[in-house]
Amino acid sequence: MKKMIVSMLAGAMSLAAFQAMAADKVTLQLKWVTQAQFAGYYVAKDKGFYKEEGLDVDIKPGGPDIAPEQVIAGGGADVIVDWMGGALAARDKGVMLVNIAQPYKKAGMELVCPKDGPIKTEKDFPGHTLGVWFFGNEYPFYAWMHKIGLSTDGGPNGVTVLKQSFDVQPLIQKQADCISVMTYNEYGQVLDAGYKPEDLIVFNYTAMGNDLLEDGLYVLQDKLKDPAFEDKMVRFVRASMKGWKYATENVDEAAGIVVDNGGQDENHQKFMMGEVAKLIDNADGKLIPAAYERTAKALLDQKIITKEPTGAYTTAITDKASQ
Repeated sequence: MKKMIVSMLAGAMSLAAFQAMAADKVTLQLKWVTQAQFAGYYVAKDKGFYKEEGLDVDIKPGGPDIAPEQVIAGGGADVIVDWMGGALAARDKGVMLVNIAQPYKKAGMELVCPKDGPIKTEKDFPGHTLGVWFFGNEYPFYAWMHKIGLSTDGGPNGVTVLKQSFDVQPLIQKQADCISVMTYNEYGQVLDAGYKPEDLIVFNYTAMGNDLLEDGLYVLQDKLKDPAFEDKMVRFVRASMKGWKYATENVDEAAGIVVDNGGQDENHQKFMMGEVAKLIDNADGKLIPAAYERTAKALLDQKIITKEPTGAYTTAITDKASQ
């Protein structure tokens, strides 16, 4: 009997070892630091959804000095989280990124201004300073300014653009009349700084119809020619969207998982997760072609990209992942 138990344990251990050896490795490079913006991926790993798909996923946090497009171009990742503006700009320069899934259906970007300040409507923008982040985050802002016919070179008939830090200090220190925020992050920081919602004028990109696609999943085009890699990405997307669905339905637990993986301030992560859930929608990861076309056109109009992109997204991965 003892020999049988030992034999069974050895067999179980061998099977576990085989499964671990057989798991396909995937490296995911995030666009920013560990936070609930990326909760679906951490949940998928924590809950074993990747493991169920035969995947061993390494999630790499981003930061101010990390450009996901450069990381994947250099072979440091299999798949990246990126905004479509940055991805299409990189593709235009020769880094052939392809969108394989679009977890974020809506944009979280906003411009906020104190209600007691000089700006009440878009007509008040000329002659004032507006803050926005760079490193590819500025593309939606410049598309908006282009749409309303405003120069971004300063002067009384245009706006002065402040290269904004990744916090709300430019608003608090009155370095800018308005600053950029994400609904799920810096907007909460503005409230934490003492502002009340009724104290703010908010220009929401999605509500204005000026939203460009934000967090999507991108791979290198040549990699998709390999059936084994494509299959790996189908499994990765399926597990990731399962993680996103779980996260949107279990906000507090998802925030806790993010904190366990290095996220800061659990209360802020709960706030963030609650807001991110509004952007995910039905958690199928499918790209809406009209949103892609709007994003590409905005970049073309600003001459951020030099030609209309072709082959910049595929629905094959999400189609197979949903089967």
